[in-house]
Amino acid sequence: VEEAFSLNAVPAYLEKSNSQINDLVQLVRTDLATGTRLTIEALIVLDVHARDVVKYLIDVNVENITEFDWISQLRYYWRETDKGEEWVCVSMVVTDVKYGMEYLGNNPRLVVTPLTDRCYRTLMGALKLCLGGAPEGPAGTGKTET
Repeated sequence: VEEAFSLNAVPAYLEKSNSQINDLVQLVRTDLATGTRLTIEALIVLDVHARDVVKYLIDVNVENITEFDWISQLRYYWRETDKGEEWVCVSMVVTDVKYGMEYLGNNPRLVVTPLTDRCYRTLMGALKLCLGGAPEGPAGTGKTET
């Protein structure tokens, strides 16, 4: 997405996202091993959310990677330290966390919504303050998916 911003090609990236989702949907309709099917289903859910985010960014006319509507999204970066060590950085708003490969994901999740994103923002903010989090609240607010 950031490359699309730099090339001023976000609408083209939206089309690419739609095409990739269509390809995955066609693939999941074929005869697949159970593990492969579960993985592709999880990818479809995440890719649909990512596509929706890109559509939102276009709708609100985000043009720069420093705008809040972009930095408020959960993003992953491949970083390298001064010593040449490589690591995955999870970023959201002003929080950067080293990803320790400790979480494999919620594969059977039904959907990722803006409420799920809000839960992520809250928990990432807590991590920035060296705190933990225990999501609670009414049904349908994204706790299970988070």
